[in-house]
Amino acid sequence: MRRQLAALGVLCVLLPGLVLHTQAAEAPAVSAASAVLLDGETGRVLYAKDENTPRAIASTTKLMTALVAAEYFGGDLSQSVEIQKDWTGVEGTSLYLVPGERLRVETLFYGLLLPSGNDAAVALACVCAGDVETFVAWMNQRARDLGMTHTHFSDPNGLGDENHYASALDMAKLARACLENPTVAKAVATKQITLEGRQLVNHNKLLWQYEGCTGMKTGYTRQAGRTLVSCAERDGQTLICVTLNDRDDWADHKALLDYGFAAYPRTVLAQGGEELARVPLEGSLLRRAAVEARETVAYPLKEGEQVTTQVDLPDTVPAPVVRGEIAGTVRFLVAGQVVGESYLVWSQDAGRDVVEHRGLGALWDFLQGKQTLAPAPEGTQP
Repeated sequence: MRRQLAALGVLCVLLPGLVLHTQAAEAPAVSAASAVLLDGETGRVLYAKDENTPRAIASTTKLMTALVAAEYFGGDLSQSVEIQKDWTGVEGTSLYLVPGERLRVETLFYGLLLPSGNDAAVALACVCAGDVETFVAWMNQRARDLGMTHTHFSDPNGLGDENHYASALDMAKLARACLENPTVAKAVATKQITLEGRQLVNHNKLLWQYEGCTGMKTGYTRQAGRTLVSCAERDGQTLICVTLNDRDDWADHKALLDYGFAAYPRTVLAQGGEELARVPLEGSLLRRAAVEARETVAYPLKEGEQVTTQVDLPDTVPAPVVRGEIAGTVRFLVAGQVVGESYLVWSQDAGRDVVEHRGLGALWDFLQGKQTLAPAPEGTQP
């Protein structure tokens, strides 16, 4: 039999209901038409303004271009390619590709994300998929995979038409996927780099202006206005910020990131390897076996939010138990919603120590009149 408890004996002592007491932070007013602030670890939305409205996104599009290309190449950007004439002469910001020159995919990739080369976007699309149309179809499929329900791409660089759009929340989902890809995450965090004679400088001023900024992507067209996706890390917490059509995006991102770190600090609910409970053992000299969280569980909590704990563990367990094997689960809830969970695993080995003495047991049963002793087999001594 198993039991499900809101709080379990020793767990009540080790992990009582958590209430975070911090100084309240007030959400800033921003000039963006749409904005969202997201916790990168959990996906919790910390701030939102018209976050689901589809809007033009300009060159922040290139985050999806980079993600699809990085996944296509499996992170190996060493391949050398010959630049084709059809990939050059693209309007707007450019890597100034020359037909016939040979460049590594790495140069195209960093040229896409740092100086925001529109020609680099076309080149990468064609190298990966053979043509732009096929690559754009891949981009739209990847958007569906990520749950970007208010998004549609029509090109790999963001110069697009009325059929090229995304919502601020969708762009935050994309940014979160980019951070999980080490190739993309490394590139967007690079301030400047020289590759094959080209000095590439990142357009994202927050890399210089905001302490803890770990990158992302700028964008601008007359249709979209100023668009910006940024991310920053502080005290083990990563925040993602998106603004669309924002005339004061640098200031707004700084204010939103400051607000998120102050108002929603990362709070550890369970530390991986930390003992959370003990379960009675049967058949062992060790009366109780300890269980621990298999992984660390954390959540961004604002002032006054209370965490409740649900534990699913057996009433008792027969020995033996093996360290690291799953014993149960622990879940953490805020306002009735699960915000984190972990398997509970045994913290130690515990063997079975009860030895059955069959001869003595039979003799005792005979003395109690419960059975008759069987005769000794032939050829044995009484």
